[in-house]
Amino acid sequence: MIVLILAALAFSGFAILVAKLVTKSTTNPQKGEPYECGIATTGKTWVQLNVGYYLFALIFLIFDVELVFLYPWAVVAKKVGWMAFGEIIIFFTILFMGFLYAHKKGALKWV
Repeated sequence: MIVLILAALAFSGFAILVAKLVTKSTTNPQKGEPYECGIATTGKTWVQLNVGYYLFALIFLIFDVELVFLYPWAVVAKKVGWMAFGEIIIFFTILFMGFLYAHKKGALKWV
């Protein structure tokens, strides 16, 4: 594990070093400005968003990633038999409990 961590740090450090050496650095004040869709910004550019949007996105991401686990299960479900069925029932139960918890906390209400 230590070797993998060191390799990852060395690889990313090397990539950053090469990028710094190869690209030319210019100090242009226009680069520091907020940019969206080619239209110059007007008014305040720092706006706080409601945390509800963040929670909604995280819950969507969690359920979306959990859906990926269904594909390997579907491939081996017939071969494994009833044990696979029991495991997926447990999986869905835990997933549903997470959904109920999020619903109870009001994280699914759009503000």
